[in-house]
Amino acid sequence: MSNPLDTDAGSELFSSYEAELKLVQADLNQKLDQISELSGEPRKSAIRLAERTLDEATELLGQMRIEKQNIPSATRSKINQRFRNFESDIDGQKRKLKTLSDDRKALFGNRYSDNPDSDQQLEQRQQLLSGTERLDRSSQRLRDSQRIANETEGIGRDTLADLQLQRETIQHTRMNMLESEGYVDRSVKTLRGMARRMATNRIITVAIITILVFLIFAVIYSKFH
Repeated sequence: MSNPLDTDAGSELFSSYEAELKLVQADLNQKLDQISELSGEPRKSAIRLAERTLDEATELLGQMRIEKQNIPSATRSKINQRFRNFESDIDGQKRKLKTLSDDRKALFGNRYSDNPDSDQQLEQRQQLLSGTERLDRSSQRLRDSQRIANETEGIGRDTLADLQLQRETIQHTRMNMLESEGYVDRSVKTLRGMARRMATNRIITVAIITILVFLIFAVIYSKFH
């Protein structure tokens, strides 16, 4: 692999990415070596870990590709050569990981067989069919749950609409009651005014009658004297 960058090479950030990528590549190589010694579920887990490490290496390589554009042209040729070396190394690691991932016998262990008529292969097919049926049942339950959720949501919307209508009805009734109270208040005031006027008229009538009685007595008195 390439030598570390000297001070004339340019970007310190590129140098930092390069050092980090070397560590990631060393870790990836170790994981790839471990995969070839494993089978079954441990192998699958190791492959997933290696894929994540490879993604990290690819991301660092992308950062280096961007950063090398900031390096002066005078020293960029050395950087480009080192960068191509890293690209070549990562491509080789990708191919190796793909080869390890495609090894079905190692992935499935003794359960895998290239003979389609073998008992083990039939058992694998039955397991796959059983898994597919379970997945279909789970999907159906999920669809049923979604349907029930949609129906519940529809019922909730209808209930909210009914509650809103009832609220508007109650508000309208309350306004009518307030208006009725206003009418009652005005009616009470009118009745009180009429009662006051009737009392006044009664007093005036009594006064007039009293005056008339006095006048009558005065006339009679004057006639006899």
